[in-house]
Amino acid sequence: MAQVLVVDDDRTVAEVVGRYLERAGHEVVLVHDGPGALAQAVASPPDLVVLDVMLPGIDGIEVCRRLRETSDVPVVMLTALGAE
Repeated sequence: MAQVLVVDDDRTVAEVVGRYLERAGHEVVLVHDGPGALAQAVASPPDLVVLDVMLPGIDGIEVCRRLRETSDVPVVMLTALGAE
């Protein structure tokens, strides 16, 4: 069972993604902003991060950059943006 950190400011999206992952047998931690994501990743390093691009506080791109400074955890970017 992997620990997955799901980071999305849209609580409904975070909960839906979290439920799918839990049904697949994973432990899920939900966080709703950039600073909280970084704090959670330090407190309990995840096996995978599902990360929204548009977040309050610190955007998802910057969260990913900061995670990469100390970790090689896989990151799946989640976005509703229409362009890369």
